[in-house]
Amino acid sequence: MEKLLSNLIYCGDNLEILRKIPEKSVDLIYLDPPFFSNRTYEVIWGNGAELAVFQDRWQGGIKHYIGWMIPRIREMHKVLKDSGSIYLHCDWHACHRLRVVMDDIFGERNFQNEIIWHYTGGGRSKNYFSRKHDTILLYSKGSIMTFNIDEVRVPYKETSGYAQGGIVSKKGKLYLPNPKGTPVDDVWDIPIINPLSKERQGYPTQKPEALLERIIRASSNRGDIVLDPFCGCGTTLVVAHKLDRKWIGIDVSSKACRLMEARLNKIGVSLIRVIGAPKTIAELKKITPLEFQHWAIDRISGTPSKKAVFDMGIDGYTFLDYNPVQVKQSERVGRNVVDNFETAVRREGKTAGYIIAFSFTKGAHEEAARTQQEDGLDIKLVSVNEIDKYF
Repeated sequence: MEKLLSNLIYCGDNLEILRKIPEKSVDLIYLDPPFFSNRTYEVIWGNGAELAVFQDRWQGGIKHYIGWMIPRIREMHKVLKDSGSIYLHCDWHACHRLRVVMDDIFGERNFQNEIIWHYTGGGRSKNYFSRKHDTILLYSKGSIMTFNIDEVRVPYKETSGYAQGGIVSKKGKLYLPNPKGTPVDDVWDIPIINPLSKERQGYPTQKPEALLERIIRASSNRGDIVLDPFCGCGTTLVVAHKLDRKWIGIDVSSKACRLMEARLNKIGVSLIRVIGAPKTIAELKKITPLEFQHWAIDRISGTPSKKAVFDMGIDGYTFLDYNPVQVKQSERVGRNVVDNFETAVRREGKTAGYIIAFSFTKGAHEEAARTQQEDGLDIKLVSVNEIDKYF
């Protein structure tokens, strides 16, 4: 990449993409990498590409996870301007280890804040103090960083002397309250997203726009470039755009990238470039079978099977009728596949189902026709090129 282009969504491994971004070209980085919580990654998103990356991060334990993060943080340091800053969002699982990594890469002197994001909601523990905060580590690239404290002031407390008309010093000088409020400190009480909020995108790890608004206002100016290398459902991009910043988002999940694009479209962003998401037949053949499976189910606006393995021949379900769908990343899918799928459809108590693949043999079409005529079971054979005709 010869020059940095903004308002882009990159689909792929952020390590490879970060290496293509010019050095010292980004003003602000916010990253919210999946925490080292040992949860099944399908619970977080359910995307095949993410599942593969999840296994790469977590299988070797916390040391492997930190080792996975280190080269990515190094690349972030390279692309950040000397006046830029980085906010690393984490929780208690790996915060202490990531702090050591950040000290090593960005330098202890460039540590600025350990921000505590406090929130309420969810369950309460009876065995220990309830864990109701995340940690956000703020580092600068150099000795001077962009910081706009007046942009993120908060209202004075009613009990504050300033709020009651100002404070008089011992020498008799009157200090009046700032009309914008008092400077915010390093403990932020910002509510999590209400389950019924219009802001919610169905992404379990989604962060509130208010949190990103404070970060972006404080550490960037209009026209600056904001980068989120673990972009998820695109909250950083949405807020950056609303605040007249340029933005770049990266995520390994093609499904997440489509969600970002749709979310940005809703706020009036029309010129969006999505780079790296599979589109052609050749590209679809190169991705992993599980990633192709999720691509196909998402393309038909279907619902993925809750089981990534041992799914009994059903990879997902159609949107309205909830009919079974099987996905095959293959050419010339044969009669035996159709025959086995018929059994799976009957097991579900359904009379219709879909098989999605690149192409089918004559025998497969004959078997689908036979079962419809003799058994009343409607099995549609859908090639990738014909998806839009059926759904």
